[in-house]
Amino acid sequence: MKRLIVSLAMALAWLAQASAAALSVPALPLSSLKLPPGFRIELFASVPNARQMALGKNTLFAGSMRAGKVYAIPLQAPHTPVVIAADLEMPVGVAFRDGDLYVSAVNRILRLRNIEARLKNPPRPEIVSSAYPDDTHHGWKFIAFGPDGKLYVPVGAPCNICAPDPDKYAVITRLDVSSGTIEVVARGVRNSVGFDWQPQSGELWFTDNGRDWLGDDAPPDELNRLSRPGQHFGYPYCHGGSFTDPEFGQARRCDEFELPVQNLGAHVASLGMRFYRGKQFPGRYRDAVFIAEHGSWNRSRKNGYRVSVVRLQGSRAVSYEPFVSGWQQGESAWGRPADVLVMPDGSLLVSDDQAGAIYRVSYRGNR
Repeated sequence: MKRLIVSLAMALAWLAQASAAALSVPALPLSSLKLPPGFRIELFASVPNARQMALGKNTLFAGSMRAGKVYAIPLQAPHTPVVIAADLEMPVGVAFRDGDLYVSAVNRILRLRNIEARLKNPPRPEIVSSAYPDDTHHGWKFIAFGPDGKLYVPVGAPCNICAPDPDKYAVITRLDVSSGTIEVVARGVRNSVGFDWQPQSGELWFTDNGRDWLGDDAPPDELNRLSRPGQHFGYPYCHGGSFTDPEFGQARRCDEFELPVQNLGAHVASLGMRFYRGKQFPGRYRDAVFIAEHGSWNRSRKNGYRVSVVRLQGSRAVSYEPFVSGWQQGESAWGRPADVLVMPDGSLLVSDDQAGAIYRVSYRGNR
């Protein structure tokens, strides 16, 4: 009996080690990453295929795309992730509100109630809405609650370039999670996978991915600002505020649409973005926009694979430059930033779905 107990204990210990190993990643070449003077980057947690992040009270949540899982990561070390939902379709988006976690899964918005109290025994996800299109082309969704208490949910175009139903596709919507009512707030948005609200104005700002197959250097990705509901941002007729689409541009002129605040790099695949509301970084970064640029997939020479920063004066962009780079080495890349998130202490988290990692960027230099 004693041998059986010892064997059982050894087996349980082996299973625990195997589980931890399954959630780990090989040593990452963090020394290859370049940051401005005074900043440092470190591994916060190893999370397979980490995409959008959301903060609870004591927990960081992360969605995934290929893994089909949602993870909970304790904010206290050792930051070991726990799977709280699995076998979902592209559960990229996560949003936390009033103790509940909301998850996007293509056509469905799901809710895990009172999740932080049930991390060891997660509840079955309940459906909040299944009214969204089930197309998987640009069907993954970044989600977030706005200042109005509504859940903002984008719906990308189900194609590279086409003119789909303007009430269903290429839009950003807001969902009343109590009633299930859906309202379109922005149109002509090809594929937004990141947005946030400007601290001063409360306006919605979002990244948008430009179309493919018009060459290496066109059209640009965009950083946009929604100043009133219903504005149109050009897709499929116009890109980057001035680039007329060769297939659809004859139907409408570029001057009919909202101009981007900032054109980003062509094909950089701009995803998660956040305003910097923290106080740890130097003052020049206060209220700037940090953007995860996932990286090009069909450009002849790779582009993106970095975190960039757009500095503002009011609602006007005054600079756009790399903040963290080095995931791309020559024409190969060992990581792909997918989202950014400002922590309560002012540090910045960066998720990387290729390396299976979440990094923390902090500032230790002179102010």
